[in-house]
Amino acid sequence: MRFKLRSLLLAVAATTCLFTPLAHAATTLKMATDSGAKGSPAGNALKKWADLIEQKSKGDIKVKVFYQNELGGQQEVFDLHVAGDVQLMLNWPMTSYDKRIGVIYTPYMTTSWDDALKAYSPGGWVNNLLGGIYKDIGLKFFGPWPEGFNGVATRGSHALTIGDAKNIKVRTMTVFPAPQTMQALGYQTAAIDWGEVYTAMQTGVVDGEAGNVIFWDYEYFRDIVKTYVRTKHFFMTGVLSMNHKAWDKLSAEQQKVVSEASLEIMNDQFKAAKAQDEFYVKKAVEAGIKYIEPSPAELAVLGKAAREKVWPLMEKEIGAEIVKTIRSNASPL
Repeated sequence: MRFKLRSLLLAVAATTCLFTPLAHAATTLKMATDSGAKGSPAGNALKKWADLIEQKSKGDIKVKVFYQNELGGQQEVFDLHVAGDVQLMLNWPMTSYDKRIGVIYTPYMTTSWDDALKAYSPGGWVNNLLGGIYKDIGLKFFGPWPEGFNGVATRGSHALTIGDAKNIKVRTMTVFPAPQTMQALGYQTAAIDWGEVYTAMQTGVVDGEAGNVIFWDYEYFRDIVKTYVRTKHFFMTGVLSMNHKAWDKLSAEQQKVVSEASLEIMNDQFKAAKAQDEFYVKKAVEAGIKYIEPSPAELAVLGKAAREKVWPLMEKEIGAEIVKTIRSNASPL
């Protein structure tokens, strides 16, 4: 009798397990950036983005965050993003998958904060171009994370003219048309991955670096850098994106959560970027770095030289139609 009762209880328990819904497992996403350590502006944005997704989803989505160099260099992390091993990313775009991404590095495309923010904001002409290009390489484009206009940081001599730059060798990003732009401005160049820049500057492989807003040079190289010239050859911006296959696997509600969190991070940075950049100019000067802004006339000469030499190259690399759009919308010099 006891055996029959035990068998009955086991059968009931088994039946209950079959018909009782299992606890819902949270979706886990990996989020990374190729540039920005924990505690940096980019690192803080990444952390807030992850926190917002978890909060807005009420724990339905878990996010694991990886900061600069934790998963590899810039190209390696972007490779992981395109492959889907990193689902969410704040990236400084690499052109290895589609040279059209190089539109973001068009020299002297915009020359004022107002023009740049209008171009990169949702609905802006650069924003629209990038959205289509990212989709073609399998990424969902949420929008830009603007930093500001970049410049040239050097250990010794600096240049305000093309002639003065001829004896200065600078590190550039490894993407087209970064080296070509600096060559048009008179510099010798070496394309070096971000993780190797400090050593290259410290050992004298290059005299400076020409890829960043002043924050990066203050934060990472202030013991080496003596001068920062705001050449404004690129308007620097990161991009918030998601692997499209991972996006498609999310429910409609989860997609809404990720989109809303992305928009909030982007809007935060649009409001903060200019003040943030000015703050780091002050910090750099306090640290002993000489900060120089070329005059409008000097910038016009640099801008015209870069446009004349680099934009025709871009027509061949990213397409005449895209460059036609750039020419129609670019800031006047």
